[in-house]
Amino acid sequence: MASRGEQKERGHGFGTAPVFLAAISTILGAILFLRFGYGVAHVGVLGVLTIILIGHLITIPTGMAVAEIATNLKVEGGGEYYIISRSFGPTVGGAIGISLFLSQAISVAFYMIAFSEAFRPLFPWFEHLTGHTPDPRMVGIPATLILIGVILYKGADLGVSMLWVVVSILALSLVMFFLGHPVTHNSDLGLLSTVKRPDNFFTVFAIIFPAFTGMTAGVGLSGDLKNPRRSIPMGTLFATICGMVVYVMVVIKLGLSATPDELAGDQFIMSKIAVWGPIIPIGLGAATISSAIGSILVAPRTLQALAGDGVFPWKRINAYLTRGRGKANEPINATLLTSLIALVFVSMGNVDFVAQIISMFFMVTYGSLCSISFLEHFSGDPSYRPTFRSKWYLSLLGAILSFVMMYQMQPLYAILAILSMAGIYWGLKRSNQGERDLSEVVQGVLFQLTRKLQVLIQRQGASQSMANWRPSFIALSSHSLTRLAPFDVLRWISHHYGFGSFIHFIRGPLNSETHADAQATLERLVRQARSSDAAIYVDTIVSPSFRTAVAQLVQIPGVAGLENNSMLFEFLYEEKGQLEHLLESCDFAAIAGFNVCVLRHSNRHFGYRRLIHIWLTPGDYRNANLMIILAYIIIGHPDWKGAEIVLYAAFHKKEMDREVARLNDLLARGRLPISPNNVIPVPLAEDQSFDSLVSVNSAEADLVITGFSIGKMKQDEGEFLKGFENIQD
Repeated sequence: MASRGEQKERGHGFGTAPVFLAAISTILGAILFLRFGYGVAHVGVLGVLTIILIGHLITIPTGMAVAEIATNLKVEGGGEYYIISRSFGPTVGGAIGISLFLSQAISVAFYMIAFSEAFRPLFPWFEHLTGHTPDPRMVGIPATLILIGVILYKGADLGVSMLWVVVSILALSLVMFFLGHPVTHNSDLGLLSTVKRPDNFFTVFAIIFPAFTGMTAGVGLSGDLKNPRRSIPMGTLFATICGMVVYVMVVIKLGLSATPDELAGDQFIMSKIAVWGPIIPIGLGAATISSAIGSILVAPRTLQALAGDGVFPWKRINAYLTRGRGKANEPINATLLTSLIALVFVSMGNVDFVAQIISMFFMVTYGSLCSISFLEHFSGDPSYRPTFRSKWYLSLLGAILSFVMMYQMQPLYAILAILSMAGIYWGLKRSNQGERDLSEVVQGVLFQLTRKLQVLIQRQGASQSMANWRPSFIALSSHSLTRLAPFDVLRWISHHYGFGSFIHFIRGPLNSETHADAQATLERLVRQARSSDAAIYVDTIVSPSFRTAVAQLVQIPGVAGLENNSMLFEFLYEEKGQLEHLLESCDFAAIAGFNVCVLRHSNRHFGYRRLIHIWLTPGDYRNANLMIILAYIIIGHPDWKGAEIVLYAAFHKKEMDREVARLNDLLARGRLPISPNNVIPVPLAEDQSFDSLVSVNSAEADLVITGFSIGKMKQDEGEFLKGFENIQD
C-alpha cells in the first residue's frame, strides 16, 4: 500500500469544487443553448419536461451508484473506468473503459465544433468584410490547437482555473436570459403546443439526451482529488440536481417567451429573449469550451488508468501511455493521443453520427454503473461496505432505462455500440485469463437467491408429490475414475429433469495424506464432468468405511436447491462377490427415506442404448412410478435418442386376469405414466423363476429395470443381485 505522501504525489489534491465544476459545465452545455428551443417547438413544454424527467431517472440513479461505489472503493485515477474495473474486473472494466475513453476523446471534438457555432452570428459580418463564406472549422481547428497547447503546458491546474472563469460566464448568461423579455408574450404556457408536422418524441430525446451525459464528468478527476470518497458523491449529485433545476427553468422560460415556430426557426432564440443578446453566444462559447476542457482533462486520465492496468496487449504502449509528468503524474502522453483523436474529428466538421455513437457509449456506461450497484445490493459481499447507500430499485430503474432508451433512440447505433464492446471484451478476456470477472458478482447474487429460497422452502414445509417429483441423486463409488457406467447413469438422470451429486469414496482417516488424495481426485472428476458435459456436482469423501460414508451423505443437505431424495450404488457384474457393505448401505439410505437404486453393470456398457425393459411384479406397484419415471428421464438424454421403453407385467397365470385389470385401471387413471401400447403381460409359470423369465425376454435389452425388496435381499445375502445371467446392465 502506498504511503500518504506517495498518494498525494499522484495527483493535485483537489477538493469537491473541480468535480462540481467539471460536471455542471458539461451538463449546461451546447444542447441547452442550441437545441432546447427545438425540443420545446417539436414536443411542447410538457414533452421536454418529460424528456428531462426520463433523462434524470437515468442520471440520478447513476450518480447515486457512482457515489455508492466510490465510498466503498479506494478510488484512484481513471474515474468511471476505475470504479467499473474494480467492481466488474479488468475484462468488463477494460471493455467499458476503452469505449468510455473514445467517447470522451471524441466529445472534445463535439464540444469544439459546438464552440465554433457560437461564432456563427459573426459570419455575415465576416463574409461582408472579406467576401468569403466562413467555415466553422476555421474557428474549431485553431481553437482546438490552442486548447491542447494550454492543457499540455499547464495541465489540470490551469484547466480547473479556467473552469471557474467559464462557469462564471455561463452563470451570467443564464441570469441575463431569465431576466429577459419575451419575443412573443404568451399568457398561456402552452404545455402541448408544437409546430406543424413535429419530429417524434424519441427523435427529440436522441438529440437532447447528450445534455445529460456530463453528469459523471468530474469522476474522471478521481486521481487528482484529495478525498475522492467525499468529493465524488457530493460534487456529482449537487451538479446533477442543479442542472435539472436549470433545465426546467429554461424550458418554462422558452415556453412563455416564444411561439413554437419562432423556437424552431432560430437556434439562437435565447439571444432574442436575453437582456443583452450577445451574452448567449458568449455563454454558449463558455459552456462548450468548459465542456471541452472537462473532456480533455478526463479522457487522458481514463486512458492512463487503462494503460496502468495493462489493458492493452502491447507492453510498450502501456508503458508509454502510463508515463506522466511531474509530481502530479500529469498524463502528458495520453493527452497527446487524445488530442490527435479530437483533431481528426474536428477536421471532419460534422459529428452528428459520432455524437449519437457517443451517447450510446455513455448510456452503456450508465447502465453498467447502475447494474453494478444493483447486483452488489444482492450479492452479500462482505467486502462491499459503502458509507453512502443507494436504493436497489433506483439502480435497477436506471439500468433498465439506460438500455431501453438506447434502442428507442437509435437501434442500429445501440447494436453497434454493444457489439463493439463485446468484441473488445472477448479480446481482453483472452489476455486476462484467471482475472476477477463479472461472474463473481453474479455468483454472489445466485448464492443469496438460493439461500433465501432454501430457507423459504423449508419454512413453508413444502414437499414433493409424485406429480412434481424430481430426482436428486447421490451416487457413491470408490471406482469413480475407472468405472464410467455409474457416472453415465447419473449424468443421464441429471441431464434436464433432475440433479446429481457424484461422490468418490476414499477409505481411511481424514489426514493430510487422504485430504491431498481427495483434492487430486476431485480435480480429475471436475475435468471428467467438463469433458462429458455432465450437469452434475462432483466431490470426494474420506471415511473409515463405505457404510460410514453413506451414513454421512444421507444426512447432509442437497446442493441442488432441493433435498437429496435418492441414492445410486453400483457394482461390476464380472467382480461380484461379497455384497455385505452394499446391502447395509442400502439399508442406511432406506432408513433416511431415500429411494435406493443399485446399478449392476458390465463391460457391455449399455450396448447400443436403444431399448429399456421395465419388469413389474405384484410386489412392485410401489416401485412402478419410480421405475417408469427414471426410464423416461434416461431416454430424454441425447445418448439414448430414439430409444424405446417396454413394460413387462409378470404375474402368475391364475392371477393374470385380476392383475391385468388392476394394471389397466391404474393406466386409465394416469397413476402409471406409460402408454398401454408399451405394456406386455407375461405369464409366470408356477415352476418358473422370475430370474429365468427376465433372462429369456430381456437378453437383448440395453438396460433392464426391476424392483427389489431390501429386506428380502438382506435375507438372501444379495443373491438376487447376482442373478439374471443373460442380462448385462
